[in-house]
Amino acid sequence: MAISIKPLTPHFGAELTGVDISNHITNIQFGEIREAFDEYSVLVLPDQPLTDEQQIIFSQRFGILESTRALNPGSGTPFARQSNLDIKTGETIPLSDRRMFYQKANMLWHSDSTFKSVPSLCSVLSAREIPPVGGATEFASTRVLYGRLSENEQNKFADLVIEHDFVYSRGIVGFTLSEDEAAKFPAAHHDLVRKNKNNGRRSLMIGAHAKTVVGWSKDQGRTFLENLVLRATAPNLIYRHEWRENDVVIWDNQAILHRATPYDTTNHRRLMQRTTISSSMPTN
Repeated sequence: MAISIKPLTPHFGAELTGVDISNHITNIQFGEIREAFDEYSVLVLPDQPLTDEQQIIFSQRFGILESTRALNPGSGTPFARQSNLDIKTGETIPLSDRRMFYQKANMLWHSDSTFKSVPSLCSVLSAREIPPVGGATEFASTRVLYGRLSENEQNKFADLVIEHDFVYSRGIVGFTLSEDEAAKFPAAHHDLVRKNKNNGRRSLMIGAHAKTVVGWSKDQGRTFLENLVLRATAPNLIYRHEWRENDVVIWDNQAILHRATPYDTTNHRRLMQRTTISSSMPTN
């Protein structure tokens, strides 16, 4: 069966079918997937039941996998676990538990791992267990935003460097890290404007982890960055993905913002397994 691609919005995103990523895909098949990823920034692959091992093997086709850091239940593994289920018992985690509070920041517009000195290329998220209602993920494209900038803005943005800070972004929702925890997440500086190495298209790396513009005052930096997020996430530019069991979604962390949406964490179960692929080199 040939790979088929169906755009999801007029701006970005596509559904990709006709390939079983649980098996060892051919170089030709992966080439088509990678080309679609570079073109559409978000790929939805329905009906792809995966084991952890199969997800790791597929994700490694994109590059080196990140190891998840402390605080996420998947710490020390290639998986960032997005779930209300206890990793040891499988039981629902109480809403008052610190682990659930930690996940609240996932509902902010963000890109994964921009707070690291080596930012990520992309994320692969598989739906293992989903609630009957709620829990959608929303996506917005900063490549689309870049294309709508004036020439003057594009010139102004070209030399800007952004400070990304995990401690800052978690603090937005009131989550506080201990001194020892915070020490594991030093801030990172990255160029605002990104360039896709395969097609040359530009985007902006912004979102909740983006704390300020290096060299600007705090107020100037916050106003500037918050305005960019508002422009990128205009309602007519958002793709909202309503999850189905065994969906796999891949997105470009240098061109896409995403956020989680609420679901009933007390009465329904949800397990999403995310692998994150490193871009493999610092950018500033």
